[in-house]
Amino acid sequence: MLDIKILRNEFEGAAQALARRGNEELDLRPFLGLDERRRALILEVEELKAQRNAASKDAAANRDEMRELSAKIKELDGELGALEAELEAFLLGFPNLPHESVPDGADADDNVEMRRYLEPRAFDFEPQAHWDLGKNLGILDNEAAGATTGSRFMFLKGAAARMERALMNFMLDINTEESGYTEVFPPFIAHERSMLGTGQLPKFKDDAFKLEGRDMYLIPTSEVTVTNMHRESILPAADLPISYTAFSACFRAE
Repeated sequence: MLDIKILRNEFEGAAQALARRGNEELDLRPFLGLDERRRALILEVEELKAQRNAASKDAAANRDEMRELSAKIKELDGELGALEAELEAFLLGFPNLPHESVPDGADADDNVEMRRYLEPRAFDFEPQAHWDLGKNLGILDNEAAGATTGSRFMFLKGAAARMERALMNFMLDINTEESGYTEVFPPFIAHERSMLGTGQLPKFKDDAFKLEGRDMYLIPTSEVTVTNMHRESILPAADLPISYTAFSACFRAE
């Protein structure tokens, strides 16, 4: 998430970067106005608290004045909290700024090919789609999945299920045995703070599966829980880098 100070100091650069990705309509000026009001409120509250502290040391202080100061501080604290919530909502929805090396373009046709590995295989027959091939081989069953869960789901059977398990083990073995990663098996549920911390919320809220009545979500990828393993922690430099690898189910409505 962008830092308020960084965004304020680099207002012009951020606006230009957003224009490059087609976000000309995102006006940062209201945000900067909110931040100015926030800073003014913080200063005002601190001054009032200093007055109240000074008055509390005076036994002859006017109690009505003390009550009035406390009420005003409470009122401003409430306004400050609302402002900070509005600022945070803006920052959480702020688009990523493209790096200067990223080429400009209107759509995928403007993408620049950086490198190519091998060439697409040419067939002397019309290849089947994987869902048709899997159904004909009896290893993919979307009808059974539709009956138990709904459309767009699939049962993997026989060779397909074994291939899924083999690919999972292959990936984990390569990462742990050859690349030195530590394997973890993460929770498949994360709370809202973890989803916010990895940028899943609020941007992908409509694709997320929320547990009814709880501040918890099914994870869209193991990245969410693994990335948050050390959230709000300070790690000794000597312990870095830390590399984890994980396999998880991924729950997304996309």
